[in-house]
Parts: sequence; structure tokens; C-alpha cells
Amino acid sequence: MSGTDGPTTIWHNPRCSKSRQAKALLEELGVEAEVREYLKEPPTRAELQALLAALGLSDPRAIVRTGEDAYKQLGLADATPDELLDALVDNPILLQRPIVVRDGRAVIGRPPEDIRQLF
Repeated sequence: MSGTDGPTTIWHNPRCSKSRQAKALLEELGVEAEVREYLKEPPTRAELQALLAALGLSDPRAIVRTGEDAYKQLGLADATPDELLDALVDNPILLQRPIVVRDGRAVIGRPPEDIRQLF
């Protein structure tokens, strides 16, 4: 299925069940995806901005895990978009997961089945 298509990347946290389910779904679809373990290789601000663009979003809050302890500890409820991007760079645990990127488009895999729309 991915033979002639552009590369596919999954922003993945192996400790997250939804992320593991999305990765398994990609394998089931026959998609060879590059795995970006964003906790080991934190994203840059430019990568996050590109990710937002691929998702069709302008507000970084849409990719922030607001239930994480770090979100509360950093007092991000009233943060500006710039402050949220900075927080995501410094605290990648705050990034929503999984996110699958393909051909300049992206989908947050919550639920994991949502990634099917990229294929």
C-alpha cells in the first residue's frame, strides 16, 4: 500500500497503548512507517509548526495533552500559542500521541482507527 506513496512517520511513545495500537494498525495496513520516538528525540519548534500545518491546525493546544501533570505544574491553562510550543519542545511528554504523518498530511490517532483516513 505504501510502495509508491511518500514516507509515513508515526510520532510514537511505546509506553502508550493507543500509540502501540496505531503502530500495529500501520503494520496491518502494510505501511512501513518511520518511528519517531519523540520522547527520546524531542521535536524542534519548526517540526511542531510543520506538524500543526500537516494536521490543519493553528492552535498548538490541539496537540497538547492537557491531562498530563506537567501541563498543570507548568501552569499552561492560560498559555499563549508561543508558550505552548516552547513547553512542547521542553516537555515532549505533553505532545498528543500517536500522530501519523504522510504526504504532508497528519492525523492524531485517538482513536487509532482515525489514521486510516491517510490511506
